[in-house]
Amino acid sequence: MTTHSSGVPPAPHAPTLGLTHRLLGRFHVTGVFWYRFPYWACTRLPAWIDAPVIVVFTTFFFLALGRIRKAIASNLEPVLGRANLWTRWSRAVRTMYVFAWCLAERYRRVVAPERFEAVLDGEENWREIVESERGVVLVTAHIGPWENAVRFGAAEARKRTHVVRETEIDPRAQEFVREMLAEAGDDCITHFAVDDPALGVELVKALGQGDIVALQGDRPRTGGRTVEVDLFGRPFPLPIGPTALARAAGVPLVPVFNFRDGRFRLRSVVRPAIHVARTSDRDADIADGVRRLGAEIEWAIRERPHQWFCFKQLWS
Repeated sequence: MTTHSSGVPPAPHAPTLGLTHRLLGRFHVTGVFWYRFPYWACTRLPAWIDAPVIVVFTTFFFLALGRIRKAIASNLEPVLGRANLWTRWSRAVRTMYVFAWCLAERYRRVVAPERFEAVLDGEENWREIVESERGVVLVTAHIGPWENAVRFGAAEARKRTHVVRETEIDPRAQEFVREMLAEAGDDCITHFAVDDPALGVELVKALGQGDIVALQGDRPRTGGRTVEVDLFGRPFPLPIGPTALARAAGVPLVPVFNFRDGRFRLRSVVRPAIHVARTSDRDADIADGVRRLGAEIEWAIRERPHQWFCFKQLWS
């Protein structure tokens, strides 16, 4: 079994690590270099340089990362239909190109948030959250500039927002992310997902106090419980965590997705709340909530298939 340098097996949807990872170390695509370098470039160089640099690096990674290129093309076939080799490659390079823009603008937003324009879809759903005294679980997926989705509206809501992040594959990258979040100094309380029941207890308590808990809901953790849903006619395991948390706290689960609409332009979509049942059959309640969340994730992928960032082949 492949493991991280920390000795922990990689998450099921993480890129497969092999010989190149062992040889390149911090310079591997999952290594700390590819966190520090774009951060340095986007916080010190003028914004006009992004376009040519992104073209160069997209071309390089498309040619160098054959396994990821194949995974993207394969994952998109159930969404966009079967295609010849040229079309498959075109889909992969387009997805890599959009991902590069989302990555660059992730760092641009740290130093110049005022440059970004966001359009809100589903304002009535967001108002329901803002005006309620109840807590809420905001859940997103790795689609578009997803990190902005989990932080969406924290200031306007006038509620404390707890953001739960997955740990990075490279421990040095993990430490860099901690430093970057501290430097950004936003109003969110960041937690890193760990196998510690105390975190779940803390989040349920926060929801009971009317806080927001924001997390990703599309990637299972290693050893975590899942429910198999139907995604584009294919089996797809989703983690039960967000749904189980909403049920335990008795609060709604609200899907939120961000799409990149152009240079410094985002579209935030707040979908209708999912109210998880609380009957005597806990497993059935959670399974139903997870399946409803799966339908929302499928909707978001259909909206912008080239902004779905899953770099491991899901189906054979």
